[in-house]
Amino acid sequence: MNVRGKVNILLVDDQPSRLLSYEAILGGLGQNLVTASSGLEALDRLMRDEFAVILLDVSMPGMDGFETAAMIHQHPRFERTPIIFVTAFHVTDLDRLKGYELGAVDYVYVPVVPAILRSKVAVLVELYLKRRELQALNAVLEQANGELAAANSTLQAEKAHELERLNATLEEANAELELANGTLQAEVVARERLDLALREADRKKDEFLAMLAHELRNPLAPIQNAVQLMDLSGLDDPQLVWCREVIERQLRHLTRLVEDLLDVSRITEGKINVEREPVGLPAVVSRAIETCRPLIDARRHELIVEMPGEPVRVMGDLTRLSQVVGNLLNNAAKYTENGGRIRVTVASEGDEAVIRVLDTGVGIPADMLPKVFELFTQVERTLDRAQGGLGIGLALVRRLVDIHGGTVVAHSDGRGKGSEFVVRLPLLQAANSPPEPAGHHASPAGDATPHRIVVADDNEDAAASLAMLLRRSGSYVETAADGAEAVETAERVRPDIVFLDVGMPRLDGYEAARRIRAEPWGRDVALIALTGWGQEGVRSRTRAAGFDAHLVKPVDFARVTEVLAGLRRPAAPSPAN
Repeated sequence: MNVRGKVNILLVDDQPSRLLSYEAILGGLGQNLVTASSGLEALDRLMRDEFAVILLDVSMPGMDGFETAAMIHQHPRFERTPIIFVTAFHVTDLDRLKGYELGAVDYVYVPVVPAILRSKVAVLVELYLKRRELQALNAVLEQANGELAAANSTLQAEKAHELERLNATLEEANAELELANGTLQAEVVARERLDLALREADRKKDEFLAMLAHELRNPLAPIQNAVQLMDLSGLDDPQLVWCREVIERQLRHLTRLVEDLLDVSRITEGKINVEREPVGLPAVVSRAIETCRPLIDARRHELIVEMPGEPVRVMGDLTRLSQVVGNLLNNAAKYTENGGRIRVTVASEGDEAVIRVLDTGVGIPADMLPKVFELFTQVERTLDRAQGGLGIGLALVRRLVDIHGGTVVAHSDGRGKGSEFVVRLPLLQAANSPPEPAGHHASPAGDATPHRIVVADDNEDAAASLAMLLRRSGSYVETAADGAEAVETAERVRPDIVFLDVGMPRLDGYEAARRIRAEPWGRDVALIALTGWGQEGVRSRTRAAGFDAHLVKPVDFARVTEVLAGLRRPAAPSPAN
C-alpha cells in the first residue's frame, strides 16, 4: 500500500508577488502547491480537497488570517490541519497566543528566509505523510483484529491447522503493530528536527539584529557629521535652525534604537562587557539625566530628583548602569503626556541601593505588568506614541540589572495612573569601598591643534563630512575611498593621524593599518579605527593591527577631538591649501 503520493499545500496571500515567491521557494519539495488570494477563496479550496499544511498571511483585506484560521479549524475535517502564519510585523505574545489557540504551529516573518520556510513546510509535510501511513496501518491492524475475533468465535469448531493459520495472522498483526510503533518514533524524531530548525532560526535572528545595527550605523555617521557642521557654521534662518534640531533629535533617537539592538544581540550571545568598579548612584543618575534631558524638555515634563545625604555606592559599570536609568527615564518621558511629572529617587535600604523612577503617565494594565520586561513587548502603540520604539528598552534594563546581581520590578495602579520602576542593587559598604577611579571625570573638551590628517571611508558622505569638521580646526585633511588609496595617500601626505574605516574595498582597514605601520614614516602615525562594529572581537583585531583608538559610528565630534587630544602626537606644519 503506497500512501506517500504528492500532497496538497495551500498558499494564502492577497499579494500575487508573494504567492509567486512562495511557489518558487517550495517548488523543490515536489508537492502540489495550491494558491488562494483571500480567506474566502482559501475556504473554497479546502472544501474541494485535503491539505497537508496551510501557509496563511495574517494581514489580508476583508477576512484576515486570524479569522480565516478560526473558520478553518471550526470544520471537523480541518481542525487538525497545521497553519503557518506569515506576517510583516513582530507580533506580541498575546497575538502569538491567539494564533496558537487558532491552530497555528509557527510564524514566519517577511522578508521570508527561503531555507527556513522550506524546512518548516517540509517537516510538516513529512508529519502529514507519516500520519497518513499510520492511519493506513491502523486500518490494516483493525482488519486483522476483526479476523482474529471471528476466528476466536469459531475456535472450537476449527481444526488444528486452522488454529495455526490464526496464529500466523496474529503474528502478522504484531508485525504491523511494531511497524506502527516505529512510525510513531519517526514522528518524534521529526518533531525534534523541527525544534532544532526553530532554534537555528532564532540564532539567525540574533545574527540579523547584529548585522542590521552595524549597517544602520554607517549612514548615521555622515548625518551626524552634517548636523554638527550646520551647528558650527551658524544658521540665521529660524526654519533652518528648527530643521537642524529636528534632524538632531531624530538622529539621537535612531542611534539609541541601534545601540539597543546591538545590546540585545550581545547579551543574548553572552558577549556584553561589564567593567565593575565602585560607582556612586548620583553619578549614574546625573549621566542618565544628561542623556534624556532633550526628550524631557521637549515634552515639558517636570523632573524631580531626590538624592540622599549619605553616599550610595555599588560595584558596577557606570556606563551600563546609566543606560539602565536612562532607559527608564526615556520610557517615562515617552509614555507621559506633555507637561507631566517624573520623579527619580536614590536611597539605601538595608544592604541594597535603590533607584525609583516614578511618572504620571499612561500607566500599565495589571495583565501586562508581568510581561513589560520581555523582549519586543509594548503596553500600547497608538498614533500619538508613534515613537514608542522596538519594545526592547525594558528588556535591556532587566538583563543589565541581572548582570549586576540586582532586581527590577514595575508597579502601576492601571491605565492613566502612572508607573513606578524600582531597581535594587547590592550596596557597597563604605568600609569595603575603594576610592572611585579618576577616570570618571570629564575628558578634555577638544583638540584645537592643527594636524595633517587622512580620512579613509568607502562611504563618500561619511569621509567628506568628517573631513569638513576636521578642517574647521585648521587641519590639512585629504580623503580616500578604499584601503589601498589610503596607504597611497598617507605615503604622499605623511600625516600625523589617519582615520580608517575597517570594512573597505580593495584593502580593508586592518591590512591598510599594517602596511602604514610597516613604513618608517608610519611608525609614529596615530591610527584611529572609525567603524560600525563595536564588539570586543573587532576591537581586539584593531589593536592587533596597530590602531591607537577605536571609535564606533556615529561618533560625536567632541569625542573625536577628545581622542585626538589624548593621542599627544606632535603636529606637523600644514601645507598650503
